[in-house]
Amino acid sequence: MLTERQLLILEAIIRDYTDIGQPIGSKALQQQLPIHVSSATIRNEMAFLERQGYITKEHSSSGRIPSIKGYRYYVDNIVKPTKLDKQSLGSIRHSFDSEFLKVDEIVEISARILSDLTSYTAIMLKPESTDLRLEGFRMVPIGNQQVMVILVASDGTVESQIFTIPQGISGDELELVIRVINDQVVGLPLNQVITKLHTALPILTQYLKHPNGFLDIFGSVLDKAVREQVYVGGRMNLLNFAQSNNVEQLKSLSALLNHVPNIDELIDANKDVSVRFGYELTDKVLANYSLISATYDDGHNGEGLIAILGPTNMPYAKMLGLLGAFRKELTARLIDYYHNFEG
Repeated sequence: MLTERQLLILEAIIRDYTDIGQPIGSKALQQQLPIHVSSATIRNEMAFLERQGYITKEHSSSGRIPSIKGYRYYVDNIVKPTKLDKQSLGSIRHSFDSEFLKVDEIVEISARILSDLTSYTAIMLKPESTDLRLEGFRMVPIGNQQVMVILVASDGTVESQIFTIPQGISGDELELVIRVINDQVVGLPLNQVITKLHTALPILTQYLKHPNGFLDIFGSVLDKAVREQVYVGGRMNLLNFAQSNNVEQLKSLSALLNHVPNIDELIDANKDVSVRFGYELTDKVLANYSLISATYDDGHNGEGLIAILGPTNMPYAKMLGLLGAFRKELTARLIDYYHNFEG
């Protein structure tokens, strides 16, 4: 258990290091601590914190920098989120003033806004939409025996996919298939659509030689509409904190950013607000990074996740404060969207 003085010194070292990125010495600490302490006493306390593994010496400098153990103790026991300033809060609210056609647009633009505010990589996970209903279905011929399957969900989400139809099906037969599907499943919850279509197989078989293949395509489009979707803003920001002379790290980071579905594995979905450090993340290439994540409620389908991925020495108090304010505004915007959509 650290004493109050040791806590103040650890907090000051972390705060200064995240500001200037340089080792912090006893003289600098003496000038800013809220209590009067001699330089010798500060050096003794720093030596204790170093022995306990909370801070470490970098090279031959007399100053100290936080260790991962120090950061972990800081975010678990000391840090207090900074209240967002009026200008930043106003910027967030202004960004959400646009008229959005669907939830995906709100979540996607949120990733960009958060990335712009932090200069880090922002990750947004859309909640699963398990209670959505199928509002509309169309198949649009596009030539060469191909049609575009278009599904419209009750929250305005539109998903589409190209499907190759068997040879010999006429336009009239295709219209009959569309009519059967509309009669059978439009208005049903999305998670019941495929089950219902399977019961309609005898009817579809009259028009499609391989209806199971069609149902597979239909199912994949439905899955795309329902499942959690990941949006990333500021992908390239992650490279700003890599070691420029480490070619392998740069390659690995680029590969990570190109495989978005894997990123959500980094996030701890079991906590309302979570800070995870490099050694706690699933990908070793992120050893010098940290990820702050928080849940948000869309007021309709449940919880999604919002996160920022940046360097270990990010200003945690500021980022936690910003993330808290941001998710509050995002939740308000989503609740307003659903209220207007259903109204």
